[in-house]
Order: sequence, then structure tokens, then C-alpha cells
Amino acid sequence: MSAQDSLAIPPPAKAIAARRDRDERSRSYAPFLLSLALAALIVWSWSGSDIELDRLASSGGRIADFLARMLPPDLSVLPVVLESSAETLRIAVLGTLGCVLLSIVFGLLAAETLMPRWLHLPVQWCLATIRGIPLILVAMLMVGAVGLGPLPGILAIAFHATGMLAKFYAEAIDGIDRAPMEALDSAGATFLQKLRFGAWPQMAPDIVRDTLFRFEMNLRESLILGIVGAGGIGFYIQVYVRTFQYQKVATLTLVVVTFVILIELANSLIRRMLR
Repeated sequence: MSAQDSLAIPPPAKAIAARRDRDERSRSYAPFLLSLALAALIVWSWSGSDIELDRLASSGGRIADFLARMLPPDLSVLPVVLESSAETLRIAVLGTLGCVLLSIVFGLLAAETLMPRWLHLPVQWCLATIRGIPLILVAMLMVGAVGLGPLPGILAIAFHATGMLAKFYAEAIDGIDRAPMEALDSAGATFLQKLRFGAWPQMAPDIVRDTLFRFEMNLRESLILGIVGAGGIGFYIQVYVRTFQYQKVATLTLVVVTFVILIELANSLIRRMLR
């Protein structure tokens, strides 16, 4: 055997090296193809949206005129606004409580590491279907089912938010390290004990973060549920806008902005306390 033959790469190694080269070339083309597809999507969206820059430039005067009608804010509606804001907060709190309870159940059922494929896949599809239903449509269905007031808003928030929060809970469960769970299993721990002592310490930060984030979203979404009669400050917003009482709308806007800022500060404080 010659020295050249002894240094030759075996055929299987050659095939592996060629396959690796092809994979590297494919990965090098992927960012370019992705950028090209994104650019084509932007061009398609722009061309079909009837965007005229001259109309946008001439809209400044009309916006200024609309804002001028809102000044000065009519503070006579402040007691009504504060009461409706409190109702909005109650809708968000109880709706979040409902979606947390539902998400604990569906999050466990949707976790790939805990449940068999025949169970977690249908649950994941169900959650995706819930996320695809617009919140306003859910609120309208709830209003038709239980009538006007805060109850349909609470039910709509709880149902709609479960599609997102349960998905986050399932991802937090799937992302844990399996070694503590396996150690507890070898020690004869029950399913609940493995969740309490093996899984919960790892996923607690993600669960708290996602729950607070969902509460912020629920609060913002509950502001508009009154448009369809589901209670809260949104009801007065749509009433005053339809009757052209823009100064009262300004008062509602100021209260809503203050409300959201205070909730954001409270959530930030809670996150810092839990670190």
C-alpha cells in the first residue's frame, strides 16, 4: 500500500465531509433568503395598502383641530371615570385569576415533557384556536350569553387570555432541567412532589413574569371591552366619542394613561421584590 493510499480519506468520511459542506452552504444562504422574503413582504404590503404620503403630510392640521376640541378636559365626569376605572381594574384582576387557574390545568396538559403526544398535541391545537379568536368577538358572545355588565368582560378575559398564558406555562415546564425530576422519581416521589420540589423552583421566575405580563395585557384589553357592553371605562369612551363630547374624552384619556403607568410601576416593583 502506497503512502498516498494510506492517507486517503475513507469513503464514509468523504460523504460526511461533503454533507457538512452542503449544510454549511445552506446555512450561509439562509439569512440572505430570509432578508429577501422579508423585503418582498414589505413591498407587497406597501403596494397594496393605498399609502399616500401627501395625505399623511396634510393630516397634521386635522389632528391639531381634533386635539384642540379636547381642551380643556371636562373634570365634571371625574367621579364617573374613577368608578368605571375601578370596574375596569376588577375585570382585569378577576379575568387574570380565571385565566391563571385555567392555564395551570391546560399548561400541564400541553407540556410535551409531562404528557404523551396523543394528549399534548390536541391541547396545544385547542390553545392555538383560542388565541386565534378576536377578544371583541369573545366579549360579544359573552354579552349575548350573560347580559351587560362586568361579568361578560371577566369571562371574555379569562377565556381569551388562557390561550396565551397556558402556552407560556407549558413552555416553562418543558424548559426545566430533567435531572432533579429524575432524582425525585428514583427516590419514589409522587407526581405532585416532583412538580413542587423539582419543577416549580426552576420555572417559578418564568411563571411570575408571564403572569404579570398577561395581567398588563388584560388591563389594556379590558379598557376597550366596554365598547361592546362588557363593562368598564370603555363604555364611557364610546358614549362620549359618539356624542362628540371630546373634553370628557380627554378626562378619560388622562385617567387611563395615569392608570396604566401606576400599574406598570406596581408590576416593576413586584418583579424587583421577587428577584
